Amino acid sequence: MQVRTRLAGFLFLATLVVSGQGCFAPGVQAPPAASKPVTLNYWRVLDDGDAFGEIIQAYRALHPNVTINYRKLRLEEYERELLNALAEDRGPDIVSLHNTWIRAYQSKLLPAPASVKLAFREVQGIQKNQVWVEKTLPVINAAQVRNQFVDQVGRDVIIRGQSSEPSQGLVDQLWGLPMALDTLVLYYNRDVLNASGIPTPAQDWAEFQDHVKRMTRYDQGRLVTPAAGIGTSRNVERSLDILPLLMMQNGAQMTDANGLPTFNRTPTNMSREIPPAVEALIFYTDYANPSKEVFTWDDTQPNSYDAFISGKTGYFFGYAYHLPRIRAAAPRLNFGITGIPQIDPSARVNYANYWVEAVSNKTANPDLAWDFVQFATNAERAKGYLSKVGKPTALRSLVNEQLNDPDLGVFASQVLTARSWYTGVNIAATEAAFNEMIDSTLQGAFADRAVNLAVQTVAQTIR
Repeated sequence: MQVRTRLAGFLFLATLVVSGQGCFAPGVQAPPAASKPVTLNYWRVLDDGDAFGEIIQAYRALHPNVTINYRKLRLEEYERELLNALAEDRGPDIVSLHNTWIRAYQSKLLPAPASVKLAFREVQGIQKNQVWVEKTLPVINAAQVRNQFVDQVGRDVIIRGQSSEPSQGLVDQLWGLPMALDTLVLYYNRDVLNASGIPTPAQDWAEFQDHVKRMTRYDQGRLVTPAAGIGTSRNVERSLDILPLLMMQNGAQMTDANGLPTFNRTPTNMSREIPPAVEALIFYTDYANPSKEVFTWDDTQPNSYDAFISGKTGYFFGYAYHLPRIRAAAPRLNFGITGIPQIDPSARVNYANYWVEAVSNKTANPDLAWDFVQFATNAERAKGYLSKVGKPTALRSLVNEQLNDPDLGVFASQVLTARSWYTGVNIAATEAAFNEMIDSTLQGAFADRAVNLAVQTVAQTIR
């Protein structure tokens, strides 16, 4: 009888504790607002909402009071719409930013906190009552990012800054996390290579030059069959990536520790008469210089992507996102993919191009926003996302698995050596500067002067 009385008393107390909306976990008080409905607005480009459906559903299973409104915008309108929305305090809680934009948007973002406080709905007690419990969970830190993600991610998203605790001084702050990391590769047309007696695609730039000379066709001095879209500016897809890649492969340091452009200089550990970026510019523009043996392209040609899918060129420089586009546009094209040519295969340098999920400083729910970013970008969720959208991984733990993928293997093999650089707050100005650098060199300007002018222009966009 005494045991039964004690049990009845315990159940009575438990009923008092778990009744009502703002309730308590055993010994832990949940704030009254813990279980109130919350909406997080999430803006991205490139991927439809279906790509994130499973991730959002899994997050809501843990936090049923959280609704995530996913909005996809067109790339050409995204930055304008985002800046306007943030300025008018109607912007999203979570944003997707290109890896080269992080420093430019830093004043509009929230760095990751050390921990977050979150409400979870749990079933407790003999009567299986649902209660809201608040828990404090750690957030991934800079050291963990460097261990879990490929190197370029840490270079982009970890920025040294003043701690919120003045006594700590400068600390490494985390400003976002990616799910994928694309790399520049070389697409090749097997039929064009076969017709030129080339059994395998180029693996280094010397081999690439040889192939260009063998594939290019002229008619009375007129270029009729180009080998590849390379050497010019506006009609070469991603020329702004190909030229910096060559510069970095050749040893150029694109920026200093403060993000200021330095690619016009010869690094102190090198001994060369000509700065490596100037050599790279000359090498690049030679492909569009009629006086050179490797001449194969000029500004009368179509866009390099269009030329490749029409079967007119043997090579095309592109990313993983080009793969489904090529298959859709040219289903009968007999093509393959290989790694980007290297200057020194023993010291590989590849080019990174990717997007980072970050938290706006205008959000009213910073803990939930950062928790969702961390949730969406961990290996378990990223694996499903990557297989659905066909993108290379940014996470070290998934690299080996993707190496065996027939579509993604080449891209995944390059992520560990992929690099990028900070192009300033005005990407349009930087792109225009690189276009002018290429164009003026082709028009006879000294390459070193063209590079110096580009550095001056890019430097004006840095802050």
